Amino acid sequence: MRNHLILTALIASLTSTAWAQRAAEVKFEPGNFGTMVNGAITGNEYFDYMLGAQAGQEMFADLKVSDTNGNGVIYFNILPPGSDSVAIYNGSIDGNTARIDLPEDGDYTIRVYLMGNDRDTDKTVGYNLDLSIQ
Repeated sequence: MRNHLILTALIASLTSTAWAQRAAEVKFEPGNFGTMVNGAITGNEYFDYMLGAQAGQEMFADLKVSDTNGNGVIYFNILPPGSDSVAIYNGSIDGNTARIDLPEDGDYTIRVYLMGNDRDTDKTVGYNLDLSIQ
């Protein structure tokens, strides 16, 4: 059973005209390889979780809706180091569970976001995101 740890995070709130963004750096406690994070996204917001990893490691991510006042249409993408928008995993196409071999060393971004009517009508979707790297 995967250890679910308390997220050690640095939260920064940023806003722009088109998007509201929040971000957190994910750190695993020494000797552990995973954690569970949770939050909520409303409308055009997205939340970026940054996670350092090495080439050849496997990343696991599983996103589940915890509550919503809409349809619960939430996804995540995995962006490689240095990428602003090009994903190596697209949850809206591939589903809300990913297990991928990482191609390079660096900081990966797991971006959680809404789509469709939930995004367009400013609905809120709560979520739990299980993350690990081995």
